Amino acid sequence: MAVYVANLQVNQGSDFSQTFNLANTIGDTSFNLTGYAVEAKMKKHAAAAASTATQFTCTIENATNGTISLALTDTQTSALKAGRHVYDIVITNTSSTLKTRVIEGSVLVREGVT
Repeated sequence: MAVYVANLQVNQGSDFSQTFNLANTIGDTSFNLTGYAVEAKMKKHAAAAASTATQFTCTIENATNGTISLALTDTQTSALKAGRHVYDIVITNTSSTLKTRVIEGSVLVREGVT
């Protein structure tokens, strides 16, 4: 599976959610996520220490259709530093523990006024 690039915008102090549909690279079918787990993190810089990562809440919305969602609470977004960050989404085959990065990109965290 090729790594897809998708850039995100997050507003400080607001709830955030984004849904993705993973496609199979062979044909025009969805990637079946049955038997997979999903995780996603964002950091200010890819090389930053793991302790500086913000963990997204990841949910497989529809395994058969390859639909996943990421979410951050308003408390989490308030704690983010404004500016550019990087993120990625990794799926793990629960039977073989094989990990695959499926989506990556930048996150623009926009500073709030109110």
